[in-house]
Amino acid sequence: MFMTSTKAQRQDAPAERRVKYRPPNSPQTVGLNELLEFCGRPVDDAKADLFRKDGEAEPVIYWAGDLELLKKPSVSVIGARDVSDEGMRRAGKISRELATAGIVVTSGLAKGVDGAAHRGALAVGGDTVAVIGTPLNKAYPAEHIDLQEEIWLEHLLISQFAPGQKTWPSDFPKRNRLMAQLTDASVIVEASDSSGTLHQAAECLRLGRWLFIMKSVVEDSRLEWPGKFVGKPKVVVLTSAADVIERVSRS
Repeated sequence: MFMTSTKAQRQDAPAERRVKYRPPNSPQTVGLNELLEFCGRPVDDAKADLFRKDGEAEPVIYWAGDLELLKKPSVSVIGARDVSDEGMRRAGKISRELATAGIVVTSGLAKGVDGAAHRGALAVGGDTVAVIGTPLNKAYPAEHIDLQEEIWLEHLLISQFAPGQKTWPSDFPKRNRLMAQLTDASVIVEASDSSGTLHQAAECLRLGRWLFIMKSVVEDSRLEWPGKFVGKPKVVVLTSAADVIERVSRS
């Protein structure tokens, strides 16, 4: 079918820190539906056309790293780029707890919550997957160059954009929707009423995936969006990592 690791690429990686991003040598490709079957998260035909219009071919997904990670229980930890200090702390804490429980922490490698989520998982020796909104040959944001390299070398880096393809801010919601497809649940740590994170929340509802919203978000009287989700099937107000672990383990 396709190779599930890039060990040959890992062996020649220099240990010193580099200013310039070194992308994967030869990213691999797989069709989206085949990938969902591979990781045990297929969706029915009525919900499968995630990114394509009528008549378009099946989306191609580009990846580098250990694809076997997608077969493990996996949770997206997501939220705002301009996150508060408390939000950063919460993102790191929940990610450490999930990773310690053997759950793969997935996020989008953006500033704020995403970076804290990836680093939280790595801090306890856990696994992490990054689903990015740019091609694999581009590191964004620049401050995450080392983090992105570590992820494709030792974990898994995924994109729906071909190497060299130009992307736009409007493409990032596609990244969030792909994350919802590839994981068993999503945890929203902090998000405004206009956050792109809400695209992933909506996708969780569409797919019947678990959606966890931190209690601090639900109780924030300045926000309107939590009220549109709380009370829906498989939407849970998160009070502890156990809320996630128990449900993901049973799914």
